[in-house]
Amino acid sequence: MADPHQQASHPESGKRKSKAVYVQAKRARRCDAGGPRQLEPGLQGILITCNMNERKCVEEAYSLLNEYGDDMYGPEKFTDKNQQPPGSEGEEDDVEAALKREVDDIRTSTEMKLRRFQSVESGANNVVFIRTLGIEPEKLVHHILQDVYKTKKKKTRVILRMIPVSGTCKAFLDDMKKYAETFLEPWFRAPNKGTFQIVYKSRNNSHMSREEVIKELAGIVGSLNSENKVDLTNPQYTVVVEIIKTVCCLSVVKDYMLFRKYNLQEVGKSAKDLSHINPKQAVLSGNGKESHLQAGNKSSDPAKGKHNPQEITENSEAQVLNDGGTEPELASQVPEDSKSNENDLT
Repeated sequence: MADPHQQASHPESGKRKSKAVYVQAKRARRCDAGGPRQLEPGLQGILITCNMNERKCVEEAYSLLNEYGDDMYGPEKFTDKNQQPPGSEGEEDDVEAALKREVDDIRTSTEMKLRRFQSVESGANNVVFIRTLGIEPEKLVHHILQDVYKTKKKKTRVILRMIPVSGTCKAFLDDMKKYAETFLEPWFRAPNKGTFQIVYKSRNNSHMSREEVIKELAGIVGSLNSENKVDLTNPQYTVVVEIIKTVCCLSVVKDYMLFRKYNLQEVGKSAKDLSHINPKQAVLSGNGKESHLQAGNKSSDPAKGKHNPQEITENSEAQVLNDGGTEPELASQVPEDSKSNENDLT
């Protein structure tokens, strides 16, 4: 039996630990040495939303990404640690050979941990972040969506949206401005140009202003080339801004409206399925607010120069058809000199 004096000296030892203690211990056991454990600045990857089943979402994401990743970049290559170099059997007593094998084992173990796709903590519920290495997330996700769009073959059950993340930075306005000036150059710096829109979404963050972020990013795009114009109907590029806690995820994607805002469930639906959708049905909202950039500068027509912010919900992909009822064209089919019905940023 325990000493009663010893029990009395620790009156609070019988209290239950809070749930946060167990959660932190569980996270510490994950990825014991293989890269970051949570979303942080400097990562590239894919932001995936799901519906109340994150574990199943991660399994589907690994299966889908490995399938198309192997198709685009070839299978991952790892060193077989059971394979021994020729003549090593007779060198068991050689210290140098033993040391070399140990170094090879350590290198192989590190390669196995730094996989092409690795799930990390996103910092938001129903959101999974898959860190990528050695690939271009925007090209891989576009390839997946294009294949699903053509075949109409359902690939997943719980995955909703797949947003490529080409760059991350701290979610503070000054840091975002400094990072975006360099990040947006490949698409919008002269002689490159194109029509664009900005989509903003924030989760678990209250210190960022949607209007300020959109205004600053639109100003940066306009400063890179005065011929960059806003188009909310069928833009060539969509600048996606996803903020989770103190991390800002940025990407520039094509065919955002054609691929139903990068929603796998909607892209996989056939025309017959879409004809039965009632636009007045209740739409599930996400964990934050999402906005589109609206042209706020003055135009030649004063009646068209009014600022009219527009909010959209996460799963409203069924309403992205044009007024004429036809689907928008692929970005590759949009002529560069096509005129936008929105205002010039200059």
